Amino acid sequence: MPIPFIDLQAQRQRLGQPLEDAILKVVRSGAYIMGPEIAAFETAMGVFGEAPFVLSCASGTDALLLPLMAWGIGPGDAVFCPSFTFAATAEVMPLVGASPVFVDIRPDTYNMDPASLDAAIAQVKADGTLTPKAIVAVDLFGQPADYPALREIADRHGLKLIADSAQGFGCTLAGKHPIHWADVATTSFFPAKPLGCYGDGGAVLSKDARFHDLLVSLRVHGQAVKSDLEGREFAHDPRYLNLRVGTNSRMDTIQAAVLLEKLKIFPDEIAARNRVAARYAEGLSDVVSVPKVIEGGVSVWAQYTIEAENRDGLAAALREKGVPTAVYYPIPIHRQAVYSGYPTAPGGLPVTDAKAERVISLPMHPYLTEDDQDQVIAAIRAFVKANG
Repeated sequence: MPIPFIDLQAQRQRLGQPLEDAILKVVRSGAYIMGPEIAAFETAMGVFGEAPFVLSCASGTDALLLPLMAWGIGPGDAVFCPSFTFAATAEVMPLVGASPVFVDIRPDTYNMDPASLDAAIAQVKADGTLTPKAIVAVDLFGQPADYPALREIADRHGLKLIADSAQGFGCTLAGKHPIHWADVATTSFFPAKPLGCYGDGGAVLSKDARFHDLLVSLRVHGQAVKSDLEGREFAHDPRYLNLRVGTNSRMDTIQAAVLLEKLKIFPDEIAARNRVAARYAEGLSDVVSVPKVIEGGVSVWAQYTIEAENRDGLAAALREKGVPTAVYYPIPIHRQAVYSGYPTAPGGLPVTDAKAERVISLPMHPYLTEDDQDQVIAAIRAFVKANG
């Protein structure tokens, strides 16, 4: 029987009847949009993620888009991000009229290289065509970026810092969540994420009350919010007083109900993911290049990604033995035709280009059995032994 790459059904079985009851409660209530579970989930997320303000929204992409809108980032502005990530990280810049500037990654953690970022900012400033405004770091494959270094660069250049934790919500560095350093942290609740719902959803974690108010407004078509109405009389539904151009980015109440149940077991699942990662490292570190976590970091292991010389051959051999794999970002964003005209850091992105040819991800989830994991490890070791 094939090994699941991600086993959502094992998690569903663990959650059991309370999860089904939570969903049915929403169905029976009729409060399908912005029901009480939304506020309850935002509060619980803030407690877990150590953020005073949390805004749920329709997707992880919207979670990145809304802060750019709130900051007024647009035409003529530059936002720096890695290219070795999913397209959503970069597509939000053109959506507001801004330009992504692609930065290289570190060869060990696959996260943004602060030296490449610093050089890219200096180049953009020297060119004078774009105005640097923000940095979007990515917690790739589940582990935190080097936030102390990125925060120092952001402060030195007067830039906003976004932690794109779509894959990494729950990760920590020196015991702190990315929001400790970032102006905002964003995440995705796509079902395959470490904390996923049963559809689409996202969230923005922030630290400033007025900024959060702006996000609340932008989430619902630029509606008036409490801070807008101070000293002003408007006796009607604030949705019908529109003070800015917004969008429709509400998360369904059912998704909040699902996430409230999943959040209860999330710490235990993070610990289980780390046990699985440790077993992989023990069984594979002498035959392939295994992941390295930043010093002081705790990953949530959205993926377990190794490097192989003959990646396609390894994938084929594993597939024959019922072991699924995935190749994330075989074409980095800066090499995609639609993004190829945007700037890159000086000297290009050699590490990004090299890693795109080598990385391959293995089955990873909290419910991966030791027997299944041993089967994965044995298949990789057999392939390496046979192919040198």
